Amino acid sequence: MTHLWVRAEQRPNEDRTGLTPDGAAHLIAKGIKVTVEDSRTRIIPLDGYRKAGCEISPENSWPDAPRDAIVFGLKELPDDGTPLPHRHIMFGHAFKGQHSGRRLLERFKAGGGTLYDLEYLVDEQGRRVAAFGYWAGYAGAAVSLMAWAAQKQGGTCPPVSAYPDKDALLQDLAGRLDNTGQPRPTAIVIGALGRVGTGAADLCEAMNVQTTRWDMAETASGGPFPHILQHNIFLNCIFARPGTPVFVPQSALTADRALSVIGDVACDPDSDYNPVPVYNEATTWDAPATRVHDAPPLDVMAIDNLPSLLPLESSHDYAGQLLPSLLTLDDLNAGVWTRAAAVFNDKIKEV
Repeated sequence: MTHLWVRAEQRPNEDRTGLTPDGAAHLIAKGIKVTVEDSRTRIIPLDGYRKAGCEISPENSWPDAPRDAIVFGLKELPDDGTPLPHRHIMFGHAFKGQHSGRRLLERFKAGGGTLYDLEYLVDEQGRRVAAFGYWAGYAGAAVSLMAWAAQKQGGTCPPVSAYPDKDALLQDLAGRLDNTGQPRPTAIVIGALGRVGTGAADLCEAMNVQTTRWDMAETASGGPFPHILQHNIFLNCIFARPGTPVFVPQSALTADRALSVIGDVACDPDSDYNPVPVYNEATTWDAPATRVHDAPPLDVMAIDNLPSLLPLESSHDYAGQLLPSLLTLDDLNAGVWTRAAAVFNDKIKEV
C-alpha cells in the first residue's frame, strides 16, 4: 500500500500545509495510507485529519517513518547533514546551484532517497501543477501597503505575523491606512496577468488603491520606465530571468519620484537578472522593509515566504491544486512524479 507521511513543518513562521483533511479523506478512499504528524503550528487542527481516517504520529517523527513511506512537507528540512533514505515531496531549493541545496542533495545521495521537488511537479506542457503565487501577491501587496503607512507616520514597517484569515488581514490593514490621515496611495503592478500579480492587484482593489496593471506588452520595450516612478508603490510580480528588464535602477534613488515603496514580491535579490537592483538582501518578518534611500524615502519589502502570512487560505488553495497529483502517488512511474524524478536524477549526478 502506498503510504504518505505528512510531516510537521520545522521552519519558523510556517503554519501552512499541503494537505487538508478533505484531501486526506480522498487519498484514503483511493487506498493510500496517510499518516499525519502532530504539529504545534499547523493552521488546520489535527482533529480533522483524525476524523478523516489518518494515522497520527508525534511531531517530527518522520526520520523513523517506514522506509517505503513518502514524506511530504512544504519547506526545507533541518540542515543537520543526516542521510535521507526516504522519498520526499517538498520545496527543496536544490536545483539552481544554491549552496544549501548542494548539501541537501549530498544527504539524498548518502541515504539513497529521492526528492520530488514541488517546484518541478509539472504537466505535459511544463506548467507547474500547484503554486502559492496568488497568495504571495496578495500578502506582498498588503505588507507593502503597511510599509507605506508606517512611512507616512515617520517610521518603517513594524514586524509582521501570520493572520488567522484574510478578513483579519484586511481589517488590520484598513486601520493602518486610515490612521495615516492620508488619501490612499497609487500602485503599479508589473506581472498583473499572472497569479502573483492578480493576487497583488486584488489586494489593492480591496483597499481602494488606484492600481495600474502592466504585463509583458507594457514592458516589451525593455525600458527605461519612468512611469513607475510616478506611483507611490511598485509591486514587482515578475520572476527574474534572462531578458527581464530593469524596472527600478539605482539612478531612480535620486530621481524626481512619487515612488516610496517597492514590494518585490518575486524577491530574487541574488539573481544577476534582479529587475529592482536597489537592494541585495531579502527582508524578514521581524524587519519587513529595508530603507534604501532617505530623502525622499524609499523602502523595499522583499519577504521570501509571503504566503505564510495567510496560512489558512494559501493552504486550502495550494492543497486543492496539488490533490489530483497526490491521488496518483500509487503510480510513481508516470505523470508528474516521473518528470520530477528525472530532474532529481539529473541533478544528483552532479554531486
